Amino acid sequence: MARFLTSGFPRRKRVIVVAIFAFFIWALLPIESFNPPRRLLNSVMSAGGIELGSSTLPGGVGAMLRYVDPLIGTVNGGHVFPGATLPYGTGGSPSLGNFPLFVHPGCPGDSYLECSYSGATRATERIGNSTVARPGYFSIVLNNSVGYEMTAAMHTTLFRFNIPDQADILSSKGIVVPNSPVLLLDLTDLGRTRRGGEIQVDPESGRMTGSGKFMPSFGHGQYSAYFCADFKGAGIRKTGTFVNTKANETVKGMGRGGSGGSTMPAGSAGGFVQFDRPSESQFLARVGLSFMSVAQACQNAEREIPDFDFGSVVKASEKAWSEKLSVIEVDQAGVNEDLLTTFWSGFYRALLSPQDYTGENPLWNSSEPYFDSFYCIWDSFRAQHPLLTLVDPKEQTRMVRALIDIYKHEGKLPDCRMSFAQGYTQGGSNGDVVLADAFLKNLHEGIDWNLGYEAVVSDAEVEPDDWTSVGRGNLEAWKMYGFIPNDDDDKNHTGPQTRTVSRTVEYAYEDFTIALMARGLGRKDDERKYLERSKNWENVFDPDAKDQYTDAGRGVIGSDFKGFLQPRSRNGEFTYQNMRLCSPVYEMHKCYFDTVYDTYEGSPWLYTFYVPQDMASLILRLGGKEAFIDRLSYFHSSGIIYMGNEQSFLPTYQFHYGGRPGLSSYWLHQYIPGQFNSSINGIPGNDDCAMGAFTTFAFMGFFPVAGQDVYLLTPPLFREVHLQTPSGKRATIRNIGFDPSYKAIYIQKARLNGKPYTKNWITHDFFARGGLLELTLGPKESEWGTRGEDLPPSLSTQATAP
Repeated sequence: MARFLTSGFPRRKRVIVVAIFAFFIWALLPIESFNPPRRLLNSVMSAGGIELGSSTLPGGVGAMLRYVDPLIGTVNGGHVFPGATLPYGTGGSPSLGNFPLFVHPGCPGDSYLECSYSGATRATERIGNSTVARPGYFSIVLNNSVGYEMTAAMHTTLFRFNIPDQADILSSKGIVVPNSPVLLLDLTDLGRTRRGGEIQVDPESGRMTGSGKFMPSFGHGQYSAYFCADFKGAGIRKTGTFVNTKANETVKGMGRGGSGGSTMPAGSAGGFVQFDRPSESQFLARVGLSFMSVAQACQNAEREIPDFDFGSVVKASEKAWSEKLSVIEVDQAGVNEDLLTTFWSGFYRALLSPQDYTGENPLWNSSEPYFDSFYCIWDSFRAQHPLLTLVDPKEQTRMVRALIDIYKHEGKLPDCRMSFAQGYTQGGSNGDVVLADAFLKNLHEGIDWNLGYEAVVSDAEVEPDDWTSVGRGNLEAWKMYGFIPNDDDDKNHTGPQTRTVSRTVEYAYEDFTIALMARGLGRKDDERKYLERSKNWENVFDPDAKDQYTDAGRGVIGSDFKGFLQPRSRNGEFTYQNMRLCSPVYEMHKCYFDTVYDTYEGSPWLYTFYVPQDMASLILRLGGKEAFIDRLSYFHSSGIIYMGNEQSFLPTYQFHYGGRPGLSSYWLHQYIPGQFNSSINGIPGNDDCAMGAFTTFAFMGFFPVAGQDVYLLTPPLFREVHLQTPSGKRATIRNIGFDPSYKAIYIQKARLNGKPYTKNWITHDFFARGGLLELTLGPKESEWGTRGEDLPPSLSTQATAP
């Protein structure tokens, strides 16, 4: 979820992925509901030759793109970005969102001085229902009579501005102005964090070049970004610069190298070009960018979009998305369009981030890939990275190499990273789980696993001076007490001395995944050590903690469940945190980054279930399988769970561990389409690409236990799903007795490659090698997957998956 800290800076503002400039109009305008019918904008933008809202790809190529709706989640806290982008493409807001463009159709009295220049005065409402968004394309119409289209290459955005074909135009202020467009390029960013910078405007060509220094949104430090903007389609009348509300055609540059050595003030400031009336009612702007230099920004633009061909760039974007999405094939027969849109849109969003900045890293020279906007791994390790391992192992491998290279040059794996800056840690060192997951699933091309193992061991053993942003804190206490005391007094290092319960269980699980890596690398001593430390969750389990509290006016509230994770002091005594604190039913927003409490973005109710390394032991602590199922069912039915946060994904499937896999399927069908659907508010919380990954897994019929070679099985929401494997073979999951009304949602029996299969989980080998898993469905729960030997592995049962 995206929230703001009480201290005034954002907890984890979403990196919303798009070509770096394409978000500017949508972000700066008043919010209104999206409802984009396909006919909209065709009359305004018909000169482009593109049927808006539909794919330009021929025949059946990229047919799934028609079901991708980037507007899902634009309200209700989804914080998605609906703009034009490529898979793992550049850009975002508010961590980025730099160098916005804005177009006036003309100025009062035909004087450029009379146009509005500052962000506050130029803001213009969009025309309702004018928004069109699809992979590689975004457009809106503003009430100043200008239509905006955007598409993207890897480091370059191409804009097409559509102006009515008439001599005089009605502006947004109700004033008739002559048709002579004025384009502004502002050096600000959407977070309004710019410091300094420069801009130059060429009076002949209109080319604008420049840069600025900006702050990341959920971290510290600053980054520099550079741009190069060129124009085509209309003659140039005037050029110049502006500061706040004032424009000047004499001053062609500001900042370093600017005319007269002028400085670059804060706030709205940039360049403008006034054009002749466009001969074909439209003109284009191509904006290249770089994190290295202006020269590289210009080279990127000229290489990626040499001819300003808008239609070709859209087609190339669609082709790139089609290739990424086509790794999954589904039998869509009987599935309604809303569900198809939910699935394909979720899969699309899961491929937006992190961003591939290879060749654009100003911090160090390296032959390794560089990815940025791991934003944050605390969110993405649970579902998104395991999904990428299946659907795009080549890129996931490059991401792992990038993480290890960051460790090599900066001394720690990131837990959150954006704009070349260290973000803030939210729990443990979750990059450890990402590396372990990739290691166990045999990603290896170009990966130095010895260095990768060194990186995760550093997290486990070496506490940084300041663990606000990297690594783990309170490690001395962790090793001494076997938990993080809530009264630990670490005078040698700096970091939030809170979140002791959630960090304890996260450290324990991260140590477990390190143990699995140690096993695979033949490091037996390390394996034993970290397996033992993975049991530390037990030390914050208070068997006497009760789910009850007194509320003024309502008396005693709660349930009869007993035994929860609780904070603990150095003397061994438990202290108290309300079991429901930071859940939807009790003070939900108390546990964000600046919290003073012992759990992060969730309640003790939620974190008590986080023992994926040893669910069998947890189940015993909670009273056995029947009591566990009762408790987990109550968690889902009582409103305590919040599906808008990633920690709730795994508990949706944890009925498998209690021998009731059918209940996992039942609750999935409550959340889809109840909370995950095709409406504009169809995501229950901040997406972070993880919500899309969760949806993708749910539709395909399995979910990963990240960091282990375990996928929990449920029936796909399609009759059949095919997943392309790296070997070229297909892994197929087929429902026998598929019911499009979803009354038959329970597995009765299963066959794997023609042989009976009774386990309610499966390993990565099925997806790596290919095969056929057939699931026979029925309307009631069955005995399938319920026996002890059919349950997912647990440490205490000595059945830990290799």
